[in-house]
Amino acid sequence: MGFWRDPITFIGAWLRDLLVNTGLSPMGAELIGIVLGAGLLATSAMLLVIFLIWVERKLIGRIQDRFGPNRVGPWGIFQPVADMLKIFTKEYITPIGADKLAYNIAPVLAVASVLMVWAVIPFSFTVVGADLSVGFLFILAVGALGEMGYILAGWGSNNKYALLGAFRTIAQLISYEVPMIISALIPIMFAGTLSVTGIVLAQDIWFIIIAPAAALVFFIASVARIGRAPFDLAEAESELVAGYNIEYSGLKFGMFFVAEFLQAFTMALIFATIFLGGWRGPGAEQFPILGFLYLLIKTSAVYFITILFRATLPRFRIDQMMALNWKILTPFSLSIVLVMALVGRLVASSPDVFRVAVFLAVNAVLLVAVDRLITLNKRKPPREVGSRNRPVAQAEVLPAQSDPGASE
Repeated sequence: MGFWRDPITFIGAWLRDLLVNTGLSPMGAELIGIVLGAGLLATSAMLLVIFLIWVERKLIGRIQDRFGPNRVGPWGIFQPVADMLKIFTKEYITPIGADKLAYNIAPVLAVASVLMVWAVIPFSFTVVGADLSVGFLFILAVGALGEMGYILAGWGSNNKYALLGAFRTIAQLISYEVPMIISALIPIMFAGTLSVTGIVLAQDIWFIIIAPAAALVFFIASVARIGRAPFDLAEAESELVAGYNIEYSGLKFGMFFVAEFLQAFTMALIFATIFLGGWRGPGAEQFPILGFLYLLIKTSAVYFITILFRATLPRFRIDQMMALNWKILTPFSLSIVLVMALVGRLVASSPDVFRVAVFLAVNAVLLVAVDRLITLNKRKPPREVGSRNRPVAQAEVLPAQSDPGASE
């Protein structure tokens, strides 16, 4: 019964006892368990990408009324495996003049920054890698490693298009981190802690119910933060060829590919953790395996929405994307934090039902207000840059016809 109630803890305790019985010290057994757990988590996340690629391609195919992979294996399920084997066997090419250290370490940083986030995510009541008191700050800090990887990839490739793509990517990621972090202050403020586990335990009522406006801003900013459609300007082929990863091939390119898909799922995992109650649900504390299932269901629902975005929405222009961030999302997120902090202070001692009703009313007013501001802004045509009276080459001013002796 213990195994089915909490299999991960059961296996960990069994392995620890086995190592101790072989003569190893308890501290050594604990260290080996931590290393094995971290390796298992990282390996599981990497293997999950294979499944995510297949799911995303099949779902986008269905949404767009076409077939996804359907040839290699039943329902095309082995197509990602074939793609993975192809990437492993392709030739590694290092551009002439490349900074080899920056060029080679960039894809490693891109993947490592995503995997390190999983270390502080509580997957159930009893399963969490590290319950840090500043867990959310840790998530933000390791995310910066991924940004470092992108700029190193552009700089180290010795390619002006790669460098331009890296600059655009970093500008986008850093810009959208601002409203994302500001909106994340709402669950941190309500929970009274930066610990990710503490944020989950504080959600007797899901924070998305209390602060739907903050959840909306966080979700949109997170999608832009990972560079997914419609914010995938980092891979705008029409002007950037391929972006920061243009000079990569083989497994090095595949690591950027892995990082992209794993980032999308990890973003959904973070959103489900801080806004949807994480692993919490009926019976999750008595049967931790249920908590894992609840978290998986919530994460899958959020991940499906990101896939729906990618399959249906057109790509923003770069000016539209930055205007959305600095003119709408950032001031809106600041307004949410200010108003929610004030209202939360006023109704702190009120019953939960009244508090939730007040918070919902405040969020509704904020959403209506920002919608009105966007509508009014649309009515004002953007200021035109330059002049329409540009010189145009015409036949009568061409040298061949203006100079009588030109034909001779």
